[in-house]
Amino acid sequence: MTRVTWLGHSTVAIETAGSNLLTDPVLRDRIGPIRRRSGPTGLDVGSPDAVLISHAHHDHLDVTSLRRLSHRTTVVLPTGVGQALPPQVFTDVRELDSDDETRIGNVAVRAVPARHSGRRLPFGPAAAALGYIIDGEHRLYFAGDTDVFPQMAELAGDIDLAILPVGGWGPTLRGGHMDPVRACLALAILRPRYAIAVHWGTLWPIGLDAVRRARFEEPARRFAEVAQEVAPGVTVAILDPGGRLDLRGDGTLEVWPTGRAG
Repeated sequence: MTRVTWLGHSTVAIETAGSNLLTDPVLRDRIGPIRRRSGPTGLDVGSPDAVLISHAHHDHLDVTSLRRLSHRTTVVLPTGVGQALPPQVFTDVRELDSDDETRIGNVAVRAVPARHSGRRLPFGPAAAALGYIIDGEHRLYFAGDTDVFPQMAELAGDIDLAILPVGGWGPTLRGGHMDPVRACLALAILRPRYAIAVHWGTLWPIGLDAVRRARFEEPARRFAEVAQEVAPGVTVAILDPGGRLDLRGDGTLEVWPTGRAG
């Protein structure tokens, strides 16, 4: 069985083939002027075997959150981003380029392209953004932050679960991101069996709660609605922050706590 728990924003806990992975961990309630509005707080993720960092932006590579993890945690990230990590904290740091592959126990992790600026502002490294194909008991695609890109077609055909960003954390959505409609275009290209939406409904700038609330609250619902038209062969599981799904060996899916899939 593969268990996937969305902890909010782009932070996803993945248990598969005997390994525990964590993507883009944001484990606290505030990053500068951005605060958590939904999902679990005071997160304790235990001791993951590995962390997968998609790119160096502060809402994906949060140094304070990383310091909470064991120094034995393997950190996988784009080439050039290692310099943004806390110095001498982690004993196993693996920098990957697109198409590079590494193993975490019995799980193969392959870096794939993303269309997104990976520069860490204001003076951090300028490095590529990545997504990851995760091969354990099932094949998962974690897109990180990205817009649709031509090489997505090369990933298609054998993905059990696509984890796709469908929104942002502010009142506008700039280039290098997918809104719900563009995420559905990605679904049509990737043709996974199942999909969930992330990068929505969790973080919001302090003082802007009343500005364009629909951009914060509606992306997952809109994603599921449009997917029925654009990619009817894909089952979209609607998770709220803190929700999880179980992919069983027979290919069936169970969603917790709400059981919503459509």
